[in-house]
Amino acid sequence: MSEATLIGIYLAKRVFQLHGARDDGSVVFCKKLSRPQLMAFVSQHPKCIIAMEACATAHGWGREIGKLGHEVRLIPPIYVKIP
Repeated sequence: MSEATLIGIYLAKRVFQLHGARDDGSVVFCKKLSRPQLMAFVSQHPKCIIAMEACATAHGWGREIGKLGHEVRLIPPIYVKIP
C-alpha cells in the first residue's frame, strides 16, 4: 500500500480533519486528530505536500509542519471543501 502524497488539513479549535490522497486521487485515509496528535502524526508521516486553508492559525501550523520537511501550501478558503 502506498502512502499519501497529499494531505489536506481542515484546521479547527480542538479537532483537525485530515484527508490523505495518492497521486491518482484515491483516498488513503480520513482522520480526526486533536492538536497534540496532529504534530505526532505529521512527524511520523513520510515527506509530502500538506495543504491547509489560509487563515490566521494556518501560518503558525505551516511553519511548524514545514520544519519537519513537508511542503506546506496555504490555499484560499474558496477552494476548501469540507466532506
